[in-house]
Amino acid sequence: MIISRTPFRVSFFGGGTDYPAWYREHGGAVLAASINKYCYITCRYLPPFHAFKYLIRYYKREETQTIEEIQHPAVRACLKFMELDDGVDLVHHADVPARSGLGSSSTFTVGLLHALYALKHEMPSKRQLAVNAIHVEQDLIRESVGSQDQTSAAFGGFNRVDFGGMHEILVKPLILPPEKMDRLQQHVMLFFTGQARTASEIAKVQIENIPNKKTDLRQMMRLTDQAEAALLDKHDRMEDFGRLLHEQWQIKRGMSSQITNSDIDAIYQTGIKAGALGGKLLGAGGGGFMMFFAAPEHQPAIKAALHSLLYVPVQFDFLGSQIVYFHQDRVG
Repeated sequence: MIISRTPFRVSFFGGGTDYPAWYREHGGAVLAASINKYCYITCRYLPPFHAFKYLIRYYKREETQTIEEIQHPAVRACLKFMELDDGVDLVHHADVPARSGLGSSSTFTVGLLHALYALKHEMPSKRQLAVNAIHVEQDLIRESVGSQDQTSAAFGGFNRVDFGGMHEILVKPLILPPEKMDRLQQHVMLFFTGQARTASEIAKVQIENIPNKKTDLRQMMRLTDQAEAALLDKHDRMEDFGRLLHEQWQIKRGMSSQITNSDIDAIYQTGIKAGALGGKLLGAGGGGFMMFFAAPEHQPAIKAALHSLLYVPVQFDFLGSQIVYFHQDRVG
């Protein structure tokens, strides 16, 4: 039996520049961090005592004789990609709900691939996990997704990730003094809006709008550079970082009419009025988690103003996808 644990992520800057339709021509860059909320995949070869060959359990239960019959697109594609012909039993658990803006679908794909590699007694590199998950989602399933979520899930940590060019993906950890990293994490607040959405549908519209949004996407890349510089400055520039987040949200919300709505706008304005420096809706938009960036002394007022929403404290994860349990117990 194998258990993989793979972190979800929060994306601070550059979301939208990680779509291949943009970065393969213009380059792209994001600042993102994996967090201590996880997707768990339990995986084993299915004992040969059943009337079916594949047992898949997520929010549905599937029992099938063939891979082609599996309804879950990522499970079906990953099993084909890994060329696993023996029967498999898979179970999925997660700390946060799907379709909530934390990269859940890509985290699932990375964690599943990692578990299947381990099942075959293979140890992939973090890059291999990220690149293969991107291939599965973008090329095999043909989902409208970018490339940052798979990268954050596989590598872990707080990184600047550049897209495009010879290496396609270049991951650069942001090395901050421990006290500054702690201070950065203390500024991050997550609130669950309670609204779910299908990210790939919203992302598809954003991808189609890329030719008309080149100026906005270039500005988002400049903001990524400025935010990185603010963090790496020897002086404390957390306020600058927060204000840059606010500026980016104003750009992002104009990328598509599906990104925000009146309820989300009201949540954001409430947080800003209560003392947040900036923030954004995480993921493609439409719902999920709202992130605010606020000094610790202002956070009680923000929590009080948004008391109707679920506040979810988080810390950064620096390990990425891990195999946390391995036991060879194959029967038959």
